[in-house]
Amino acid sequence: MWKQSFEVQTGYEAKIWKELFNQEAISVRVVPPLNHVSMLDPRTIWVPDGKTHLIKEIKNKI
Repeated sequence: MWKQSFEVQTGYEAKIWKELFNQEAISVRVVPPLNHVSMLDPRTIWVPDGKTHLIKEIKNKI
């Protein structure tokens, strides 16, 4: 099951977060808005339910 973790301001920022979490072996889904989609639109980052504590730890390290 997937859980919404946090929201980022742009698609570019979402891509950076996805790469970082993939390097830590955490699968991530980036969900764009349902209407007109641009790389400048906000995105939502979703992670597996059991990995939410790892996301918090990684964000605290940064």
